[in-house]
Amino acid sequence: MLGILFRRYRNLANVANAKTVIGGFLAIALYIILSLIPSEWYGLPGISDVERRMVAIFVTAALLWLSEAVPTWVTSVIIIFVMLMTVSDSSLIWFRQGDNVGTLISYKEILATFSDPVIILFIGGFILAIGVAKVGLDSWMAKVLLYPFGTRSNMVLLGFILVTAIFSAFISNTATAAMMLAFLGPVLRVLPANGKGRTALAMAIPLGANIGGMMTPIGTPPNGIAMKYLNASAAEGGLDMGLTFSDWAVRMVPITLVVLLIGWIVIMWLFPFRDKHIKLEIDSKLKKGYKTWMVSIAFVLTVVVWFTGAWNGINANVAAFLPIMLLCMTGIISKRDLQSIDWSVLWMVAGGFALGLGFNKSGLAHDLVNAIPFAEWSPLAVIIGAGLICWLLSNFISNSATAALLVPILCAVGIGMGDALAPVGGNMTLLVGIAMAASLAMTLPISTPPNALAASTGFVAQSDMAKAGFLIGVLGGVVGYLMLIFMFS
Repeated sequence: MLGILFRRYRNLANVANAKTVIGGFLAIALYIILSLIPSEWYGLPGISDVERRMVAIFVTAALLWLSEAVPTWVTSVIIIFVMLMTVSDSSLIWFRQGDNVGTLISYKEILATFSDPVIILFIGGFILAIGVAKVGLDSWMAKVLLYPFGTRSNMVLLGFILVTAIFSAFISNTATAAMMLAFLGPVLRVLPANGKGRTALAMAIPLGANIGGMMTPIGTPPNGIAMKYLNASAAEGGLDMGLTFSDWAVRMVPITLVVLLIGWIVIMWLFPFRDKHIKLEIDSKLKKGYKTWMVSIAFVLTVVVWFTGAWNGINANVAAFLPIMLLCMTGIISKRDLQSIDWSVLWMVAGGFALGLGFNKSGLAHDLVNAIPFAEWSPLAVIIGAGLICWLLSNFISNSATAALLVPILCAVGIGMGDALAPVGGNMTLLVGIAMAASLAMTLPISTPPNALAASTGFVAQSDMAKAGFLIGVLGGVVGYLMLIFMFS
């Protein structure tokens, strides 16, 4: 038996290694080809060597993310390294020579993408999540929040969806899904095996985790990426819209709630319960003492400062340092806790920011805007087409990777179209719609980590996940975009 398992593992490892080698070889070959082909082939008059290299980096990154030849965060590391070596003012000497080099990018700015204010916003969210889990505040909150939904099966289902969504708005989607599935485990095991209730409850967790993340800028990385470009100055290639934490939440909370209700109805229709009542028991492990009080104060205070940013004048990124300072200073967050932060997500986001920086500073974004007649395109077609492409890609690759690829390009598209997008909500609808579409992609176990966790329970067949995910994605997307257009027009 052990021999069979070993051979299977070895075969899987060989397949993974072959995938990495082939994908890496194709990526390197593609980069070299795109870097060396004549400028005229790009169809962009006067394109510089630096711009050509940025196109090569972008296409190579897209290939690596799509093929998953290497982990998504490793692709971001590669992006930053290749930019430093080939397009920065500290690149290899022969990349800085020639008659058509173009504008070299400051190496300090490339390195600074990993310390971008949005990165700090995510670190603040991670610190809060660690603190809440350490004192047992998460299980206590889940128990309190689920209590009002009673014991009726459909209401318990709605309770799990909404409570998971609330946690996901402030805590990592993956961590939220893992926590809620732990609470749900005993319930799933006692439900009848010949009914569909177990599938319904297991699907409630990825539904709430994926879609609930839309509510706040820290809910999921695509939100942070979109907000970065909405708020960045024109000199940085952004739209300089001054969107605050509360601006995002005020608009996205209603949309999220409507989409969650749609998802609830879809799941009830596809997977009806046999038992009309469910006995729900959650063991609350809330610790007593000053640490619990300090975490609670830090959580409430941070959320209040985030939501009142327009009045108190504190930027959401700056406010994210509040829980970091409070919980580290009081010893609640230790050195070991810092090691448990999901640094791969931060590298993933930083790689997307580096791509955007390269597009803007090299002049590539400007040349694309001038070369392509965006203003002549149908605004509605641009909005819907961008969202559909994002949704399709996010079903197969990381939604963060998809947002990192699409948002910098669509930001340039929005600038190029000027006021043409105003009737359909302008650039807000364009970029916020991308973040929304990324969160709605949940048709496969590989689409998101919460989906994979739900599939690992053994209670959700891939065909069931595909049906529910497709219907929720399509219906939620239509309703979500209609609401976005109404709110931003």
